[in-house]
Amino acid sequence: MEKYKIMSQSEGNFVPMLEGVRRKNLVYGDKTLLCKFELDCGADLPLHSHPYEQTGYLLAGKMVFSIDGNEHKMEAGDSWCIKADVEHGVKVIEDVTLVELFSPVREDFL
Repeated sequence: MEKYKIMSQSEGNFVPMLEGVRRKNLVYGDKTLLCKFELDCGADLPLHSHPYEQTGYLLAGKMVFSIDGNEHKMEAGDSWCIKADVEHGVKVIEDVTLVELFSPVREDFL
């Protein structure tokens, strides 16, 4: 079992998830997965939930996050933590770049 993992920015590629939404896995361990996302202005992530806690930081852009029925206008520098199984979705109002950490590791993203 490895004690640590380091990944260079040149490793991996962005993969399309939905129209206007791309994901790149940055690094993962036994309990967490760190991803970078790029979302184009006008893209929508429909309401959904999953069994992973999701913690994120908005690097650039603006979006409206709907979390558990509440809307939150987010801009660069804002962050969030959404517990497992809580319904959430996003409307992108300006091109967005963000990083998110999932726990446990999302096997479907590997």
